[in-house]
Amino acid sequence: MRPGRRNSLILAGVGVGAAAAGALVGALALQSGSGAAQLLSASFSDLQGRKRRLLEWRGQVLACNFWATWCAPCLEEVPLFIAAKQHHARKGFEVIGIGIDNAAKISDFAAKFLINYQLLVADADAIGLMRQLGNPAGALPYTVLLDRNGAIAHRKLGAFRKEELERVLAGLLG
Repeated sequence: MRPGRRNSLILAGVGVGAAAAGALVGALALQSGSGAAQLLSASFSDLQGRKRRLLEWRGQVLACNFWATWCAPCLEEVPLFIAAKQHHARKGFEVIGIGIDNAAKISDFAAKFLINYQLLVADADAIGLMRQLGNPAGALPYTVLLDRNGAIAHRKLGAFRKEELERVLAGLLG
């Protein structure tokens, strides 16, 4: 191989490597600025009192739904998430309900409505997390959809409608 051609191939390889590294660093920087890293590493208790992190579900498309038992629009959304979880679970879709309420009320609610997805219990600190995630008012319900890599793919303040959720999931689940 001629020295000029070899040098060109080496430079091309270095350039491709640098571009890949830049893309990775850029994606991580965007993710950290979006609040996704804080969400994935946040710790919440499940209904049995065990600490859980959303990182446990990495690799799946996640709907992280902040809600409360006293929030009327949140309650409208619950049947939608139950149906979406049932319909899309085999494609790698998971719903995580992050209740800003006490564990007893959330547990009673889950039993009454036969919730088929993971419920976690958050305290008032979750409002600050929601603000970092793009919800400056800290209002409920608030849903953040994460792609399989843990990056924020969609945010929704207020209750989802079926058509809207299905449209977003179609793009994420392929």
